[in-house]
Amino acid sequence: MTVTDPGVHSSIPFDPYDYDFHEDPYPTYARLRQHEPVYRSADGDFWALSRHADVDQAFRDNVRLSNSWGVSMDATSYNENAEYAMSFLAMDDPRHLRLRKLVSTGFTPRRVSELAPRITELTRKHWERCLEMGEFDFVHDFAGLLPMDVVSELLGVGPDDRAYLRTQSDLLIHREEGVTDVPQAAIAAYLELHRYYTDLLADRRRNLGDDLVSALIRAEITGDDGERATLTDPEIIGFMMLMVVAGNETTTKLLANSLYWGHRSHDQIEQIVAAVGGGADPQESVADWVQETLRYDTSTQMLLRRVLDDVEYGGHTIPAGDRVLLLIGSANRDPEVFGADADEYRIGRESSRTILSFGRGTHFCLGAHLARLETELGLAEIARTVRDFEVDLAAAERVHSVNVRGFASLPMKVQAR
Repeated sequence: MTVTDPGVHSSIPFDPYDYDFHEDPYPTYARLRQHEPVYRSADGDFWALSRHADVDQAFRDNVRLSNSWGVSMDATSYNENAEYAMSFLAMDDPRHLRLRKLVSTGFTPRRVSELAPRITELTRKHWERCLEMGEFDFVHDFAGLLPMDVVSELLGVGPDDRAYLRTQSDLLIHREEGVTDVPQAAIAAYLELHRYYTDLLADRRRNLGDDLVSALIRAEITGDDGERATLTDPEIIGFMMLMVVAGNETTTKLLANSLYWGHRSHDQIEQIVAAVGGGADPQESVADWVQETLRYDTSTQMLLRRVLDDVEYGGHTIPAGDRVLLLIGSANRDPEVFGADADEYRIGRESSRTILSFGRGTHFCLGAHLARLETELGLAEIARTVRDFEVDLAAAERVHSVNVRGFASLPMKVQAR
């Protein structure tokens, strides 16, 4: 029997803005999967899908489930102008496909792979300072620096501006307790970043170089109709804005989440450190560590879709005009896919074809390879240089964001080899 009842009242409390939920969302996810896999929040005016099969199917349905108003729950962000902050992440085909193809001509796998030596150099620069200190904040002194450096190198942003951009980036995703919309500080940060990248683009148009922004200015494709297409200034600026979050914040959180769960699963990391000490390739040795973190505690927890035509999930019809959250963090812990031990952190678990951390279908994350590369090189350097490390769990502080999960502070100490 198909049920269409937008006003149905749920018995499970689920508020994506709640600070307690941010501390540990997984018990809520488990209850949703078991009791209300197609969840309706009357108070929040949204639906949520928590089972892997439903989230997977929803990712692939880019006709009835639209990205055109963005992927954020925030009322200020959820509108027809979302593309100015989220680029092609807030578009549907054919506009999405056109822009993605244009961006891809500059953001190629080859360009990303060629960054590996420079990422290694930046990694060692930051990590050597951490080793010298012995005790430090992993986010402030390492994980928050490396991804911003990599994005900045790609865009041609000088070292003097990176701390400023990092501050604005943090403000952009932070959500105030009890506030269910974009706070004023985040709006101000958006305006600051938009101004900065507008000026950067204007300068690059006058002085083309070999950076990604210059490549985007030069980018062009020929459509089926034979017409040439290039990127407009708003499209390039929108992509740079997207890079601040998708290319920086999520990787910062992935690095810190990996270290946190590595500490909580010390016996597994000891084996990796021992293997590297015995001559194993550091990057290959940590690849499974990164993979299991992506599954177990991914930095991107949920994404929103706008329903264009009625869709049915689990006997419920979600009507056109409503909005639905795809709970990636829940799908990645679904025991129907990952087994009875899905709530255990087990490095070496095979999940490469089943995790949904980077999405599915036409909107599969364009920066997935770069995020993996940065995180693997970062953790490889740790495994190569330490005998042991310890995280101060009591002093750790979480980021409070609807979409992104991770740490604002993660104090730790290391014993160098």
